[in-house]
Amino acid sequence: MTIQGWTLILAFVAILLALAKPVGLWLFALYEGRRTPLHLVLGPVERAFYRLSGVDPSAEQGWRRYAVHMLLFNLAGVFFTYALLRTQALLPLNPGGLPAVNEHLSFNTAISFVANTNWQSYGGEATMSNLSQMLALTIHNFLSAATGIALAFALFRGFARAGKGTIGNFWADLTRVTLYLLLPVSVVYALFLVASGVPQTLAGSAVVDTLEGARQTLTLGPVASQEAIKMLGTNGGGFFNANSAHPFENPNALTNFIQMLSIFVLGTGLTWTFGRAVGNPRQGWAILAAMMILFVAGTTVTYWAEAAGTPLAHHLGIAGGNMEGKEVRFGIAASALFATVTTAASCGAVNAMHDSFTALGGMIPLFNMQLGEVVIGGVGAGIYGFLLFAILAVFVAGLMVGRTPEYVGKKIEAREVKLAVLAIAVLPLVILGLTALSSVAAPGLAGPLNKGPHGFSEILYAFTSAVANNGSAFAGLTAATPWYDGLLGVAMWLGRFFVIVPMLAIAGSLAAKKVVPASTGSFPTTGGLWVGLLVGIILILGGLTFLPGLALGPIADHLAMIRAHTF
Repeated sequence: MTIQGWTLILAFVAILLALAKPVGLWLFALYEGRRTPLHLVLGPVERAFYRLSGVDPSAEQGWRRYAVHMLLFNLAGVFFTYALLRTQALLPLNPGGLPAVNEHLSFNTAISFVANTNWQSYGGEATMSNLSQMLALTIHNFLSAATGIALAFALFRGFARAGKGTIGNFWADLTRVTLYLLLPVSVVYALFLVASGVPQTLAGSAVVDTLEGARQTLTLGPVASQEAIKMLGTNGGGFFNANSAHPFENPNALTNFIQMLSIFVLGTGLTWTFGRAVGNPRQGWAILAAMMILFVAGTTVTYWAEAAGTPLAHHLGIAGGNMEGKEVRFGIAASALFATVTTAASCGAVNAMHDSFTALGGMIPLFNMQLGEVVIGGVGAGIYGFLLFAILAVFVAGLMVGRTPEYVGKKIEAREVKLAVLAIAVLPLVILGLTALSSVAAPGLAGPLNKGPHGFSEILYAFTSAVANNGSAFAGLTAATPWYDGLLGVAMWLGRFFVIVPMLAIAGSLAAKKVVPASTGSFPTTGGLWVGLLVGIILILGGLTFLPGLALGPIADHLAMIRAHTF
């Protein structure tokens, strides 16, 4: 651990906190449907879209109608993407002459990108044509991110409104977020990446002469445009198999730092937007404080573990930190920070191979996802997932101190608590169930590269990443098989939409309630005690649920290395 490494981490946190309010203000304008400076240029485009699609943006929807429209839209996206990938060989913009993607991989990929997971059981440059990268994948990077933010807006309205049965209009939310936020920022971001050396071309490849005199063919394509939205929308799917460890996706330390900021910036801004929406910005700051405590703690452990190196290396007399699987141009600190950021959000982009991290260093990214994708989390998904924990926390607090369970002026009753528990329970049920199945079934056991606890970690990480809609791979697992493509596809769908529907039901229930003025019987939800309770509830639920799995995987792996035992 070095001063330079800690300076990088502290600078990242400081800049992120400074951006929270400005970004939150812009998001709040979209939440309210107010005009922005971009309306002068893009307003006609928005209105034209509504006319062509027959959408009335002022027509409010109840939670059921909002949910049905959202589900049908995403289901249509799955069918469209599957069809495009299966017919890729017949379509234009395929300079490499790549064949159609097989059935199980098309199924997995279609669900993956619609669910904002972007799990990739393939090498992008050897599997996807330029048309598939742009039309099947990049478009979903925009739409899945916009869907997440729209759903967060719907829950915000549930808390902010009183005596109303509606939570907004899905199509209006989706359109405004895409048109006035994701698209313009991504254009500027992509231009920055192009200026930094990231390719943006429809050419399939370039032939170059190396310094050794050999001739090499380099794969090219529309990389910068996909890279921008993959980070901003916490999608994570890389144009290249090496993802953000590839110099064409992430050329230098500056692009690496900007990419990390872009993963977190919208999720951070949404905490401020929530506080403003409920009329008390301190509520948003309290949520952000709890998120940052969990994030900084995770970053510290990961950085310490990677800087210390593995116990096995110490047995062999090898000093220094663990650089296996990391890019020299980034080093240990930037790699550890990136790993924590990408798994604290639902991004899944990687600039180092997590399979090569130390056992404890690799455990933190795994645990970040198992907490429910709430440590900043994905765009929209992080804040609405965190608010589910807040509902449980205020209910538990009310039971402990005998005060009324209220949160931001809404009385929390049995219906909201049951729905929150139902949504939160999806992750452990699916993760642990499918991990257990794959750990005993022959097709599942054929996947891991390693034996023993590290091989178990590879399986556990894959299903955790899928259900948490993260998409990062531990590596070492051969996932391009019918078994894993099929089960991971199901896991991604359940992890995304079986959380969303109960959450929208909570939004509808809260919107119909009256606002309850704070009184001496109300539990305070803005101070240090509340922040500590939130952190404690999240850690206790995650720890009690996943500690046995972690003990069989990374913890057992670490203890075995202390005894110089390998598998």
